[in-house]
Amino acid sequence: MASAPNAVNAPAGPNGLARVVGASLIGTTIEWYDYFLYGSAAALVFGKLFFPESDLLTGTLLAFLTYAIGFAARPIGALVFGHFGDRLGRKKLLVVSLLMMGSATALIGCLPTYKSVGIAAPILLTTLRVIQGFALGGEWGGAVLLVSEHGDPKRRGFWASWPQGGAALGNLLAVGALTLLANVQTDATILAWGWRIPFLLSAVLVGIGLWIRLSVEESPLFRQALANDESRKAAQAREQTPLLAVLRHHWRDVLVAMGARMAENISYYVVTTFILAYCVGHLKVEKQTALNAVLIGSAIQFFLIPLFGALSDRVGRKPVYLLGAAGMGVWIWPFFALVDSRSFAMITLAVTIALVFHSAMYAPQAAFFSEMFGTRMRYSGASIGAQFASVAAGAPAPLIAVALLASYGNSSPISVYVGIAAVITVVAMLFAKETRDRDLADIAPSSGAAAAATETDLAIADS
Repeated sequence: MASAPNAVNAPAGPNGLARVVGASLIGTTIEWYDYFLYGSAAALVFGKLFFPESDLLTGTLLAFLTYAIGFAARPIGALVFGHFGDRLGRKKLLVVSLLMMGSATALIGCLPTYKSVGIAAPILLTTLRVIQGFALGGEWGGAVLLVSEHGDPKRRGFWASWPQGGAALGNLLAVGALTLLANVQTDATILAWGWRIPFLLSAVLVGIGLWIRLSVEESPLFRQALANDESRKAAQAREQTPLLAVLRHHWRDVLVAMGARMAENISYYVVTTFILAYCVGHLKVEKQTALNAVLIGSAIQFFLIPLFGALSDRVGRKPVYLLGAAGMGVWIWPFFALVDSRSFAMITLAVTIALVFHSAMYAPQAAFFSEMFGTRMRYSGASIGAQFASVAAGAPAPLIAVALLASYGNSSPISVYVGIAAVITVVAMLFAKETRDRDLADIAPSSGAAAAATETDLAIADS
């Protein structure tokens, strides 16, 4: 029987919850700023700075390859941070991830280019990108869980969606920084030294984020589970590692989470990252036009995410997610038709509507993934499901899109690619169970494997 609310696991009050949401949002914004800044720079300048001996398209492809390598490190980060986050707490690991990400990003701003040190430059760039990916692999799960485990269960979708808004806000800041540079500096100046400024700015942002993140309390549900563990030493000695527990009891949920991320992850990087290279390199549209379109779309998305999160509290996670996946699969065709017009208004419309459908998937994702797993394996489960999918989805998305464009010379194969991802996500969601009414204090696996749960799992749930 789940334990009754008490001083340890009672939901945070309005002020406490607002502080937790604010800390999670600011932290994820800074981490996504760092991560997306790299993607935008890869699309616009890294090919020339770190791979200058290649032609424009090949240089961009190589820059996106270093971008994709960061995704390969995300599952490793998910495993490591998830393991220790389920044992030591969410807050400690979130502080570590923020410091790692910020340090790697600031160091990118200090890197010598290929012209200065030759092949060492892209090697150093790739190394720092791996550190970024490792840190982000641990950030997402901890941030959304810290909010999910604090607030009102009836509004969990709304509150948990705010850390998701950090992705839109981080992309907004990253593209905004590059847009500002493009307005005040020439292309030659940006390539000479201006590109370093947004990366070095990360050091200041991390200092602010760290100060705020240290002010929040640990998740009450985790503290309750930890207290129960202390009173059950024998059970604790037999406890499986969180990773093994996830794979034993929640493997179906992990597969559902991975499938759910395919359309969400692939479409986002096509719409916000590849589109910069597509507009500038293929359509010969002004860099500023493409940047402004993504800037406007990201600003609108920031406000859409909590709205779709609130909608998922009313109608359920599945219907909202399915709306986004199906809508994206259909919209990707007129999306490229509008972008091909080379009109700023049409490009902005295409990006904005695409991000509406993306928001319908991304907003309920935080609560949906959190509700699939028990407290002492939730960090591992949510992170593994989300980050392993990113290797197959977001990591190669810009690479595949650039390769398809190079092979076929038009956007139709890219639309097919995104459409297939949408079909996979729709199928995954049809197999998923609705989790809106799930009690996060209940340890029983949602996949129906409760009968096989370990004694420790049952002890943690017992009062």
